[in-house]
Amino acid sequence: MLKPDPVDPRALAAGLAELWSPRVIGALDDSYIKVAKVRGELVWHSHDAQDELFFVLQGRLRLRLPDRDVELGPGELFVVPRGVQHLPIADEECLLLLIENKDTAHTGDVVSERTRSIEEQLRDA
Repeated sequence: MLKPDPVDPRALAAGLAELWSPRVIGALDDSYIKVAKVRGELVWHSHDAQDELFFVLQGRLRLRLPDRDVELGPGELFVVPRGVQHLPIADEECLLLLIENKDTAHTGDVVSERTRSIEEQLRDA
């Protein structure tokens, strides 16, 4: 799972077979560093006690928030503050790097067919 070797987040994300199924590629203190391949919509959700960092490796991501949409392109990042409802959307395939607390639930309190447990996220990327 977590290796002390250099990793290429973009290559690991590109190699993922499942959409919206993040994989842990590293740990930093109490946070996991994850990669994901996404397209379409996830679900509206929030993380009541944790912030969530989205960094676009390739493609474009729209984060729909209650009061606005945030558009991200390659090399751009945005932190969704704790407690803020958000809906990640990618019209085309998008590769992401995410930083989340180790206890952050993938889709907050919302459970859908796209929800992944931390055990699933810890599988090899």
